Order: sequence, then C-alpha cells, then structure tokens
Amino acid sequence: MSVASPSSDNASSGARTDPVVEALAQRFGDRALIEQATLTGMPVVWVAREHLVEALGFLRDMPEPFEMLYDLSATDERLRSHRQGLPEADFTVFYQLLSVSRNRDIMLKVALAESDLELPSIVSLYPNANWYEREVWDMFGVAFRGHPHLTRILMPPTWNGHPLRKEHSARATEFDPYTLTVAGQDREQEALKFDPEAWGMQRENDQSEFMFLNLGPNHPSAHGAFRIVLQLDGEEIIDCVPDIGYHHRGAEKMGERQSWHSYIPYTDRVDYTGGVMNNLPYVLAVEKLAGIEVPDRVKTIRVMMAELFRISSHLLFLGTYLQDLGAMSPVFYAFTDRQKAYEVVEAITGFRMHPAWFRIGGVAQDLPQGWERLMQGFVDWMPKRLKEYERAMMENAIVRERTRHVAAFTTREALTWGVTGPNLRATGCDYDLRKQRPYSGYDNFDFEVPLGANGDAFDRGQLRIEEMRQSLRIIQQCIDHMPPGDYKADHPLTTPPPRERMLQHIETLITHFLQVSWGPVLKPNESQQMVEATKGINSYYLTSDGNTMSYRTRIRTPSFPHLQQIPVLMRGGFVPDLIAHLGSIDFVMADVDR
Repeated sequence: MSVASPSSDNASSGARTDPVVEALAQRFGDRALIEQATLTGMPVVWVAREHLVEALGFLRDMPEPFEMLYDLSATDERLRSHRQGLPEADFTVFYQLLSVSRNRDIMLKVALAESDLELPSIVSLYPNANWYEREVWDMFGVAFRGHPHLTRILMPPTWNGHPLRKEHSARATEFDPYTLTVAGQDREQEALKFDPEAWGMQRENDQSEFMFLNLGPNHPSAHGAFRIVLQLDGEEIIDCVPDIGYHHRGAEKMGERQSWHSYIPYTDRVDYTGGVMNNLPYVLAVEKLAGIEVPDRVKTIRVMMAELFRISSHLLFLGTYLQDLGAMSPVFYAFTDRQKAYEVVEAITGFRMHPAWFRIGGVAQDLPQGWERLMQGFVDWMPKRLKEYERAMMENAIVRERTRHVAAFTTREALTWGVTGPNLRATGCDYDLRKQRPYSGYDNFDFEVPLGANGDAFDRGQLRIEEMRQSLRIIQQCIDHMPPGDYKADHPLTTPPPRERMLQHIETLITHFLQVSWGPVLKPNESQQMVEATKGINSYYLTSDGNTMSYRTRIRTPSFPHLQQIPVLMRGGFVPDLIAHLGSIDFVMADVDR
C-alpha cells in the first residue's frame, strides 16, 4: 500500500511507479511494504523487521546496486503528533542507501515498540554499519543482534541513559550540578583504559609481545580530540581501534529546542573549517519543508561563498597535511592565503570562521558595495600560489616518498566504507553532487571534477589543489554573472520582511513579530538535502511535526565513516604511514562527533 505523510500536499517521493520500489514489492509483496510520501526526494519504504536484512541484501546485490550505506540512524516517535497513515511505532530506525551507478537513494524504515528494541545487525552486508549501529545503541538504546562490539561510541562508557530519547534532558540546567570527586575521577579514568581482549586482540604471539600505544586524544597528528589505540609489533601496526566522542556536543539534540532560524549558527560549528558550507544543506532542507523558492541572486551568492570556504578549508588541510609529513613552511603559506580569504568573508558577512550568514529563504544581507573588487583580488592572487604549492610541496621527493601508494583503496572499497567527496574521487570515481545532483544553481556553472587514479595519500592531497582551481573558476563566474534582484525570497516563512514594508502594512508587521518571537511554523513532513561539502557529502534530514522547531534533526557528516575505515587500511602498515593517512583524510572532530 502507499500512504502520504501528514499534510504532505506537495510530497512527491513515494510513487509505486518507481522501479526499485516495484522490484521490492514483487520480491516481498505489498503487505510487507508501506510507502511514505515525503519531501526527501527519494523513495521511503517501511519494511517489517523480519524482512530487513533480506531487503537490504536485495538492494545491495541488484543490477546497478545500492553500493553504499549512506546513513543509519533512528527517531524517537513517542511524542510525535502527526503520524497518520504510518505504521505504529515507538521508535523508527532508518537506513539510507546510495547508488552511484543509479545516482539515487532509497530509505528503508523499521518500526519498533519500546518494549522490543532489537534489530539484526547488518555489518555483514555493509561493514560501515558498525559505527552507525553503535551510535543508534548509544543515542537511542536500540540493540543490534550479532553486532561484533556493541558499546557506546559518542558518550562516555559510564554515561546513564540515551541522549536522543525524548525523555533525556536537553539543557545543562535540567541536570543536577556537576561534581567530580577523587573517587569519581578514578572511576572515569578506569573506564577509559583500553582492554585489548574486549576487542579480540592478543597481547602476544609466539614471536613477540605486542605494545599498545595511545595516539591521542591530545596529539598534534590526531587533528583534534581523537584517540586511536595502536597494537604494535615494533613499528608495524598489527591492529588499531579509533576512539571518538571527545568532541561530542549534542548538535542533533540542540535541534529539538531551537527554532528553525535560531539553529543556523549551530550548523557552523559542525565542520568548523567549512563556514557557510554547513548552513547550506540545512537551509535548503528547511526551504523544502516551507515550499520556498529563492531568487537566482541568492543561489549565486550562496555558491560563491560556499566555494570560497571550500578553498579556505582545503588550504587548512594542505598546510597541516604537509606539516604532518615534516614540512614546517607550508602551514605558514596556507594560513597567509586563508587570511586573504577571511578578509573577503569578513567584508561581506561581518564575521570570519562562523558567519552563520545564510538564512531560510536567502542570506542575511545583500552584497556590500565593492565586493567585486575584493573577491576579484582573491581570485587573481590564488592561482600562482597553487602553482607554488605544487612545485614546492607535492613535487617534493620526500612528500612523494611518504605518500605514494600509502593507505590506498579502490572505488569499491571506498563505497563499501561510505567514503565520499575528494577521498572517493581520488580513487577515480567521478561522483560530485554539484554535477550529479545540482543544487543551488550549480548546473549553471562551467567547471570540471578533478579525479585521482590510485586512491592513495598522495592523490588525496593533489586532488584538493585541483579542486581549489575549480572553485576559483566557479567564483569567477559568480563575479562576472551575478544576477540582479533581491537577496531573499518574498515568502512569509523566510527572513523578516524589509523594514519599510513592515512600517506600512499591519499584516507585514504581524508577520515580522511572529517570525522574530516564535519563528516559522512548518507543516508536518520530512525533508533532506545533501551537498558536496568540503570533506565529502554532508546532509540534513529534518522531521517537522507542525511546530516552530524540528522534531528530529539528523546530521550525516562525511568524517564519521572516513575515520571508521582507518583500521582496514592500516593493518600491516607502519606508524609513519598512519600519520600520513590521518593527514590525507581531512577531518575535524566536530564533524565526526557532532
């Protein structure tokens, strides 16, 4: 059967004419499937728990398969008011699959009762489900039968409760005052001790006794509060266990108590090197819920600023990457160029790293006078700098020796582990959402998608230099062809109306008052937007329950699965190779932990 989401007048993704859904229906029968019409842009199909593994295996192995488990998370449905036509559920676990060959997605949902929160693990089908299932257990308390090591992943081992359940407190003031006694500190330290046997590791073999080394969580090569425990035989890495969660701040939980507008600054802090790039998927997802179509000028401004932050982020990557390899000068060169980018950002937005400048329906303000001169100066400055980076760094014999054929993986392996963005394209896979699924007017720009060939640490560095060149090419087109018009949509659910209209019309004044005090009220529905962010594909999956804030905000970040792949690549390698690989991934821990 097919059902519509509550108040989904313009929902459009659940038609039975979809060939993938039709194939599922033929395999499992109509009674085993319920379609849900949403604004996510993909088929959303509810399946019975007993058919879940078979359905996922069917999609993975079909012609033009769904090669990637893109996301896996859950929703606490118990306080949701608008669920007409949907299966009875206290909790929902959803699985989003991505097919590069089909260039499309599908989402499967499973309904669970509070008294029976258990599902079969799918790690045998999609290895990257390991961390996602641990996260669902950690945040919601859903157990996965057959999981190899179902333990907390973001919260401390001693944490009580599951934070994304609705009964779990959302504010610090709702908890008892925090105290840490000497005994409590000893207990926390003991809980953090690494137990090799719990992870199936041996302490010795017939030839030698292994050493266990903590790299991080406070180590410059860890790129943030990230701990990785190494099992070593001399310099050789026998195995390793990444340990995350030290930077977890509850970004998804915060979405449940912020209005649709006031949540925008929180998105800046997810990938704190990406600036407005973080705002983009969120505001686009909200605009889908609100039915807002923004003017062409808004689209072009957003593209221009997003690409400027892509360059800034890649410069930070390049400088720190080469610093990890032992070169001191590059980080100073890179930060000099980032300063020039931030001068432009500050002149346009008034802020630097975290502008929080994009708005639902537009941007905060129009471009200031003289913006073309500033932006053109940066675009003219960078090409010669990129040539210098290549000549002095990527063509350096030591850099090549340290990075060529190090931590290499194929396209198939990348898709298996959920790798996206430059790290996927370094394997030769031509998949960039700006080309494959254009958003915000990217289809109007002429640019190329740089590709690597070997999927190694060297290609991951070189490719980002090429990406910066293409970003400059896009920005130049924005300068040359900036459309006229308004900087925000003329829509009651967008940013407050112009002050001159507010002072002339009582209806506009009322709208202004409600927007500022409450924020917009969005009809019940679900939407999602994926963007090609600085580090890979980033997306926001939003659930509205007809309120002034999100019922569920799911943030899928690229860095989370990228770190999960580390042990597979590093077994049998050496510690210097691990340092090179960590630098080549380009991750920040806020993007991992959220």
